[in-house]
Amino acid sequence: MSTPLLEADGLVREYGPGRRVLHSVGLTVAAGETLGIIGGSGSGKSSLARILMGLQRPDAGRVRFRGIDLYGADRAALRAARPQLQAVFQDPYGSLDPRQRVGRIVAEPLRGQGLDRAARDERVRWALEAVSLPPDAATRHPHAFSGGQRQRVAIARALVGRPALVIADEPVSALDVSVQAQVLNLMLELQARLGLAFVFISHDLGVVRHMAHRIAVLEAGRIVEAGDAAAVLGSPRHPATRGLLEALPTAPSC
Repeated sequence: MSTPLLEADGLVREYGPGRRVLHSVGLTVAAGETLGIIGGSGSGKSSLARILMGLQRPDAGRVRFRGIDLYGADRAALRAARPQLQAVFQDPYGSLDPRQRVGRIVAEPLRGQGLDRAARDERVRWALEAVSLPPDAATRHPHAFSGGQRQRVAIARALVGRPALVIADEPVSALDVSVQAQVLNLMLELQARLGLAFVFISHDLGVVRHMAHRIAVLEAGRIVEAGDAAAVLGSPRHPATRGLLEALPTAPSC
């Protein structure tokens, strides 16, 4: 069996005495697959996302990306790994510096990678084209774009370092439904073309069902059910999973 691309073991996160939000959470992600993490408000999704991104140290447990311990490796190892592990956040406007032009925003993950200006500009052009934005988008500021276009800018920034894994934390929840579908389909196209893996975190089971190969259901800081998406959704074992399925809107009868 091949080594997982991302592996988390025994993750615990506490916010003061008696406020444990993650209880020994473990998960794996293989190259090229999407793991959907679904849970309601207060389930621990945001804390788990920050830990998997390498932004918040867990109180216990480990996160390994390509065998590198994100909270135990030296700076050189982390600097080498960082371009391969990228994130897309919920708010496409809040995650982009409004003072910067898009070209500089997208190029941010390339800092310290030893690329000259021409190579960086070429990477930015490639990333913008990959998300179906015109080359002149690089010269504009985030406020000049719609919400869906800003999320495409955020995805371009994640792509520019040619990552193996993108952690997407509620990436379409701030978008209109019609725009959500466009962004989700773009992510699926990029996965097929570039071999990306995703950790896709959401409160919306309908969105996760559209994206994920495997699903992990998070409730009160614990993974209560996990497995192949079709199996979890077709024969849910845990009440939390059944509740999420029952909350999905149904098509009106004719």
